[in-house]
Amino acid sequence: MGHRSFLYTAVIMALLAQTAVAYAGVAIQCPGDADNDAVPDSVLNGAPNPAYDPGVKCRHLAAGDGFVTMADGRPLYTFGFSDVTGVNADGVMGTGMLGANFSAPTIFVDENDRFYLTLTNVGMSMRPDLFDAHSVHWHGFAEAAPVFDGVPEASLTVNMGASLTYFYKALDPGTYMYHCHVEATEHMQMGMLGNFYVRPAQNKLPAGTNLNGFTHRSGNKYVYNDNDGTTYYDVEYPLQISSFDSAFHEASVNVQPLPFALMQDDYGMLNGRGYPDTVNPGELPPTEGGNGSPSQKISSLVTAKQGQKVLLRISNLSVTRFFTVATTGLSMKVVGKDARQLRSPSGENLYYDTNTLTLGGGESADVIVNTAGAAPGTYFLYTTNMQFLGNNDEDFGGIMTEIVVNPA
Repeated sequence: MGHRSFLYTAVIMALLAQTAVAYAGVAIQCPGDADNDAVPDSVLNGAPNPAYDPGVKCRHLAAGDGFVTMADGRPLYTFGFSDVTGVNADGVMGTGMLGANFSAPTIFVDENDRFYLTLTNVGMSMRPDLFDAHSVHWHGFAEAAPVFDGVPEASLTVNMGASLTYFYKALDPGTYMYHCHVEATEHMQMGMLGNFYVRPAQNKLPAGTNLNGFTHRSGNKYVYNDNDGTTYYDVEYPLQISSFDSAFHEASVNVQPLPFALMQDDYGMLNGRGYPDTVNPGELPPTEGGNGSPSQKISSLVTAKQGQKVLLRISNLSVTRFFTVATTGLSMKVVGKDARQLRSPSGENLYYDTNTLTLGGGESADVIVNTAGAAPGTYFLYTTNMQFLGNNDEDFGGIMTEIVVNPA
């Protein structure tokens, strides 16, 4: 009976695989895209493209598996997203396989943009026995429609070899994050985490606009539509906190993972890297086992000229714990929390200055560091969760990075 059951299962899986090939495929929806690569084309055949709309933004992500390298040199198996924007539909599967990034590609849009995000599930190259669907969930974002929320119980998910285009109308500025919501604890632990930011319409006001005494200048950047210039900044950096359980990742490359209740994270990271890799300004070299392209592309090194205001978009997407981060010698002004400006119903600013910030899983904060009174030099941002100031058994690492203030 066991042998018959095995054969029956094998036949069913083969039929399902054939069905998937017959009915699934890479399909990109991007208004104004003339060559099927998720990039709107303003010019078509030497003339203006009538379908082009500057208010439309498009992006194409592949979901699959890959490998990353911890700061102590240890490679770990991951699930993740990679950016295949600009790749013709015919080349997406080959480009995306074993190309998972950690952290996932950072996405910026402007308020009032109409954003089309295509997600293609390229499958698990190292685990052909897994048929996991994937989705994109914008954490804390007001969806255009529930069907695009990414939660399997109430919206669509993407099966292997298929694509889905999500549509978003960006109305509320702030710091958001995104992750896969299919088997969320497992897929987030495995690395399907990214940053998503909406920049405010106030950035595009005419030069000379008076904001209650603050004069807007062309090129000025703000965190929110504050109407008083108090969220102005010069440079910005994403700092996404996460943590890995290496035993969970190593089990996942061969078998189904360990029970979720047994998760004991031993690597803490900022933007998918532990210190000292956090201060490497470039992409880390490709990890053996991947597709040959870098999988850890986002540095956590913060640099500014003396006198500049630095926006740190800090988020925590760890599935296991709260994290506290602190700064040495620099104060952080918290102006936003969970993609909402800190302002009372009657209009008073509720910003506050601090040297420590605690975030639970799924929380974010917009923090401005003013370097006007800071001496040029190197400062640190680090976690006070002391067990995460190392890379597993290696001391002096983990959730820590440098803030370098250069002379003006």
